[in-house]
Amino acid sequence: MRRALVLIPLLFAALLGGVWLGGRHATGLPQPLKGLAGGDAPDRVVLEAIDRVHRTYYRAIPRATLADDAIAGVVAKLGDRFSNYFTPAEYRRFQDSQASLFTGVGVTVSRDPLGLRVERVFDGSPAKRARVVAGDRFVAVNGHSLKGLNEQQSTARIKGPAGSDVRITVDHRGRRRSPRMTRARVTVPVVASLMRQACGRRVGVVALDQFSSGAHAEVYAALRGLKAKGAEAFVFDLRENGGGLVTEAQLIASAFLRDGKIVTTRGRDVPAKTLDATGDPIVPSAPLAVLVDRNTASASEIVTGALQDRHRATVVGTRTFGKGVFQEVVELSNGGALDITAGQYFTPSGRNLGGRGVHTGAGIVPDIAARDNPKTVGDEGLTTALRVAGGCASGA
Repeated sequence: MRRALVLIPLLFAALLGGVWLGGRHATGLPQPLKGLAGGDAPDRVVLEAIDRVHRTYYRAIPRATLADDAIAGVVAKLGDRFSNYFTPAEYRRFQDSQASLFTGVGVTVSRDPLGLRVERVFDGSPAKRARVVAGDRFVAVNGHSLKGLNEQQSTARIKGPAGSDVRITVDHRGRRRSPRMTRARVTVPVVASLMRQACGRRVGVVALDQFSSGAHAEVYAALRGLKAKGAEAFVFDLRENGGGLVTEAQLIASAFLRDGKIVTTRGRDVPAKTLDATGDPIVPSAPLAVLVDRNTASASEIVTGALQDRHRATVVGTRTFGKGVFQEVVELSNGGALDITAGQYFTPSGRNLGGRGVHTGAGIVPDIAARDNPKTVGDEGLTTALRVAGGCASGA
């Protein structure tokens, strides 16, 4: 995701001008906005509708609320699951959530028809103390249903100041309870590493949870540490990694590539850009397997696609998510923001992984299929990736 200030479309400027700076009629607007109110018919009718609802509806609704709902409605009609509107309060919580240290209940989640599905619970976290386990579903926060909200809106409702309480309705295999949790400062572990033996080789495994700011430094440190311990081959585990910053994807792919193209981005309002390897790889030639699953998305797919296209790694696992678009955060004058799909990205061979935000994308097809068996306690995906990196399994 790229964060930038860009020009706000005329519709949003007109909405916010009427709400935040104007009175009840166009004649009460400051001089710079009178032109908007007296401009094209679509712009005038938006202000007219908000004004009429504010004055006429049988119960009073603040103009700010009407503006929030109008903008959210415009974004919803795009039919793009990756584009969102954040109210000022939601945007503040969203910004807090981007740091690896945040205040919350200590879980990673994915979208679920009922709300959110818990993927991981951090040790020592409020959620751990409340006996939340992976696979549980969060269906409501403080009595308000999460059904129909996107993942970012739902998580924004869960996060809050350290020491404050939040009541989350948890669905555990069909049985529901609503424990009260006290939010705390939670450090999100971004990288985990370990050494394994496979096919007579020492194989270093590096797992990355998200492409957050600074993640590349942790990946580099993990790779150097494993090399110092004698690793001869590597597995890069990107399962359940939903992505993050494109710049981090460039830097992390550069740990395995000496030079050349990693990703190209293109959009209507952003210039086309090609990001290349930075030229100082940590592991430029050792055998490498990249482990993926259906929740490997976005920046994770950028790295996987680059390593696959450049014949640097063998991809192991299942078809990836298929998110071939990137978002841009546009801050609005009311303190809220648009998180809007601004363009598409393409792998070195020119592949776009698809979807365009409104359809399920093709994703990356692994070179070697491997799927965990939910009925066993083993990790079949990792076992296969270790054998590939170790040299006793191949895609032939």
